[in-house]
Amino acid sequence: MVHNFNAGPGILPPAVLRQAAEAVLDFNGRGLSLLEIGHRTAPFVAVMDEARALVKELMQLDDRHHVLFLHGGASTQFMQVPMNLLDEQGLAAYTETGTWSNKAIREGRLFGHVEIAGSAKDSGYTTIPRHLEFSPTASYLHLTTNETISGTQWQHLPYDAGVPLVADMSSDILSRVLDFNRFDLIYAGAQKNMGAAGVNLVVVNEDILGRVRRTIPTMMDYRNHIKEGSMLNTPPVFAVYVVLLTLRWLKEQGGVAALEDRNREKSDLLYATLASIPFFRLPVAEADRSRMNVVFTLPDPTLEAEFLEICKANQLYGVKGHRSVGGFRVSLYNALPLSSVQVLVDILHDFARTRG
Repeated sequence: MVHNFNAGPGILPPAVLRQAAEAVLDFNGRGLSLLEIGHRTAPFVAVMDEARALVKELMQLDDRHHVLFLHGGASTQFMQVPMNLLDEQGLAAYTETGTWSNKAIREGRLFGHVEIAGSAKDSGYTTIPRHLEFSPTASYLHLTTNETISGTQWQHLPYDAGVPLVADMSSDILSRVLDFNRFDLIYAGAQKNMGAAGVNLVVVNEDILGRVRRTIPTMMDYRNHIKEGSMLNTPPVFAVYVVLLTLRWLKEQGGVAALEDRNREKSDLLYATLASIPFFRLPVAEADRSRMNVVFTLPDPTLEAEFLEICKANQLYGVKGHRSVGGFRVSLYNALPLSSVQVLVDILHDFARTRG
């Protein structure tokens, strides 16, 4: 059996893969592939409508929040967010927690002034900032709820920031219960917890749009996508359909609360195992450890290649850490079963016993 710990694109439920594969050959018994049907025809309009409705249901969103499915991943939103929300003479507050937040900061500075509300740089991005300081006139406060590379996650979110709250949730969307209505804009690439690469979920509060004075290109203006129901141009049809299948699966599993319980069980088992074996090291502060991306290292880097070979022999994929930091990274996304984590735990014990 293959155990998929890839950080993204990440694991999908087997049922979703089967249904998506069938739709490529014959979509809903129509004799046409999903890849061949018109995006404005009734069958695909129904897909888009159901996907939007399921997001609203699973996130318990109010009527002010609109659900969009847009091209590109989170990296596109790094520019689209400030383009829509930040005037050239204004300022926005960003938290600095790792690779992905830093990318967002760089793009934000192309459109206006960015101030750093809180930084984890001094800790080597092994913590989440405890205290935030920023101007009360900021157009928004931006944070990355989960950093896949450094393995940190916001466990206590600044809901009462006093300014619009914007969040990149690409790697932990729908993995835990949050008060999603307290966010004014959420964006998330689908390829980790809710579908295939190529589509980006955007949830936006209509009240924060239309405030900037710049002329926004047609395709970059969220208001146009709201008006056209995410069909301003041809949407990423296949990726949206895979999102729909994944959302259906999420609902069948009991919704976000049920998945949070499972994710907690998986991460608790892995973290407890790593903490109990002195042979391995956990660089992230305990209070800020991600339940989606567990990072750890070995005291002797020369053993890394050997451990990765053992993982490969046991069909554990995606365990190698990001090239920028090394070590190991294990992604525990929604579709990953507890049984895969147990296999990894057994290998960790065996490796420590024979090499420690």
